[in-house]
Amino acid sequence: MIDNHILAPIFVQLFTAIAQLMFWRKTVTQRFLSVGGSIIGLLVAIRLFTRVQADGILTMNAANWDAPFGIVFVADAFSATLVLLTSIAGVAVSLFSSVSLSRQRMLYGYFPIFHFLIMGLQGAFLTGDIFNLYVFFEVIIISSFVLMTLGGRKAQLEGAVKYMAMNILASMFFLTGIGILYGITGTLNMADLALKIQLVQNKTLVGITSCFFIIGFGIKSAVFPLYYWLPSSYHTPPSAVAATFGGLLTKVGIYALIRVLSLIFIPDDFTRTLLMGIAVMTIITGAFGALIKTNVRRLFSYLIVCHIGFMVGGIAMFTKIALMGTVFYLIHDIMVKTNMFLIAGLIRQLRGTLDMGKLGGLYRDYPKISLMIAIVLFSLVGIPPLSGFWPKIFLFQGAFEMHHYFFAAALIIGSFITLYVIAKMWSQVFWKNPPQEDLLDDRFAPMRPYRKLLMVLPILILGVVTLYVGLNAEAIINITDKISSQLMDNSEYIEAVLGDKTN
Repeated sequence: MIDNHILAPIFVQLFTAIAQLMFWRKTVTQRFLSVGGSIIGLLVAIRLFTRVQADGILTMNAANWDAPFGIVFVADAFSATLVLLTSIAGVAVSLFSSVSLSRQRMLYGYFPIFHFLIMGLQGAFLTGDIFNLYVFFEVIIISSFVLMTLGGRKAQLEGAVKYMAMNILASMFFLTGIGILYGITGTLNMADLALKIQLVQNKTLVGITSCFFIIGFGIKSAVFPLYYWLPSSYHTPPSAVAATFGGLLTKVGIYALIRVLSLIFIPDDFTRTLLMGIAVMTIITGAFGALIKTNVRRLFSYLIVCHIGFMVGGIAMFTKIALMGTVFYLIHDIMVKTNMFLIAGLIRQLRGTLDMGKLGGLYRDYPKISLMIAIVLFSLVGIPPLSGFWPKIFLFQGAFEMHHYFFAAALIIGSFITLYVIAKMWSQVFWKNPPQEDLLDDRFAPMRPYRKLLMVLPILILGVVTLYVGLNAEAIINITDKISSQLMDNSEYIEAVLGDKTN
């Protein structure tokens, strides 16, 4: 079904960014515009999600050029769900940014760049053109690089160099793959590619081309052995920026990997074995990296790597049950990881440090806030019946059905280490007695009540969404079942885009 409102989530972010550029020196106005634009973007995303659930896959042909000759945008169950989750995270981060960032950083253009970043994410999820996917990836990279360097501190610049170097490398692999793909098929429309790639006689060249995409998206997703840039850079920018990065940027790489493998390069035995090996090593290295970290945000960064391995393992199995686990975990991970970095920002504002050795006593001083954070931490660990528990059931089921016992073992190891490091963090940050007062930074205390409320509110919003995902798992399972069915059988996607041309 054709629906021109598919572009609304992209345009809302674009116009919000442009409006803020008109008020470059007026940071208070920028804050209101950012929160207002994010809320409008959320309402538009809800409308798109409900339309897709009711009417099926929606398409929009830019300039009324029919596919595959023109640029097409597609909203299926998968992309609409991720647009909605991105919008929810965007509202939370926008609220948190309005009170956590200094005016100096806002004057550097934080809010316009933030909305350009969200625009790039929404565009990547909605485009049906492989080259446009690359274009939106570049929008994301440029925006994220600016956000990471905002303020110009030495640690930020060092992390940004590593981040940018690896992402440029990823873009080179991605663009090279696109060039080869266009050369052997003569099209860039992903639905059309799904049909024409089957006609290519040189299957070796097709396999090599798929490796370019796997490497490119693997770097962006921070998989083994290409993950080191993430824990080296995600702890350096402000917490609001790190929340956007941790919750969304690696997940767009996972989305692109799923989309390309389900439409264009259907995984063969070699690809599945390769991805499974990468998944197992990503889980192990991420988990053991988190074991030795004493800084809260560095610990969360390694947990991102570890849990990316969970999702890559589901992709590697490429069965319906495994993809249900991957998609469910993707939904859970976007909400929880965004929230974890916001929580880290709140802890820093309350105590002035993120070194667990210098923290303590948060439960004594802030019991209600601590209990709210505990629910998020339990969800991250996967305590039943919270959101992190349900996708692991599907991943374990898929692993045993496909006899991937090493992956099942890695899942167990990753889950137990996650439990251990989070329990250790809770003990040191919340339960133990606080250190001597002279170890704390008085610049961060006390906080004004309204400021504390506006920092806690986005954490509460994401916490409620996470709680809903866990306690209302049946509804989420129905959504993931629909998504995995469309991924396993791409005929509905192809017919929605190409119509009669599929014959």
